[in-house]
Amino acid sequence: MAKLRRNHAQQGAGASGTTIVKVGIFGAILAGLVWVFQQFGGETPPEDNRVEYAGEAYIAPAGTSGQLIDHGGFLLSYDEEWEQAEWVAYVLERKNLQQEWTDRPRDFRSDPLVRDGSATDNDYRGSGYDRGHLAPFADFAWNRELAERTFLLSNISPQARQFNQGVWRELEELTRDWANRFKRLYVVTGPVMTQDPKGTIGRNNRIAVPAAYFKVLLDLDDPEQKGIGFVIPNQISFDPLYDYAMSIDEVEAITGMDFFAELMPAETEAALESSGNPDLWPFSKKKFDRRINSWNNVNN
Repeated sequence: MAKLRRNHAQQGAGASGTTIVKVGIFGAILAGLVWVFQQFGGETPPEDNRVEYAGEAYIAPAGTSGQLIDHGGFLLSYDEEWEQAEWVAYVLERKNLQQEWTDRPRDFRSDPLVRDGSATDNDYRGSGYDRGHLAPFADFAWNRELAERTFLLSNISPQARQFNQGVWRELEELTRDWANRFKRLYVVTGPVMTQDPKGTIGRNNRIAVPAAYFKVLLDLDDPEQKGIGFVIPNQISFDPLYDYAMSIDEVEAITGMDFFAELMPAETEAALESSGNPDLWPFSKKKFDRRINSWNNVNN
């Protein structure tokens, strides 16, 4: 197994343009990911960070160099040295979240599309860390096949139990609440690889334990376009979730990634990514209280 690396590449925050002609195209592209998977069988995309969807090319988040994999409803970039995804990206839509849920799968399994082999379930056994989803099951529970693919270990990362079932759970639930409220969100999630890992786990592979995780959300639908980002340490938290809120530009500076390059005109990108106003994203005191009084009490 290759030695764990640190990615210190820092990219400037997004450039700038006007309204969102490209955005409508991109939305149609990613909203049709399920159809594309059925047509093309979920094959691994080309290696130049261009992924073809319905005759259009979506440029994946820049600043990383992992193996780009299309799982039909979500894209990910798999980093062999860390044995997990650098990022997972997808569109979360109200119309899907309001459908009936499928049963939750119970089996975590290796991803056959990872060229050099993904992490295995055996790597997590006895580690003391949860198998933390990057693309959550509940975001895809409306489609059985997609829900099952979220249990592929390319989409899993070692998370502290009281993080995964506490503050991270709160953020995932709020993200679905926001998608229901705002109609559609562009979501990118992953471990912070510019910070040294907390160590490694694994019986067959050395899986890095991230020190922190990020999530960025972009709402491009009228009447109020907006974006927000979060970087949260991989540990129990008693702080309000909005304390971790920041602009997408700030998350890009921390991670070295450019999340929405070529998704929208440069001027629009600059405006949306530079402001991460939490007042535009309704937080839930009820969820926070539940985390403090219940979710955080899960056994270590």
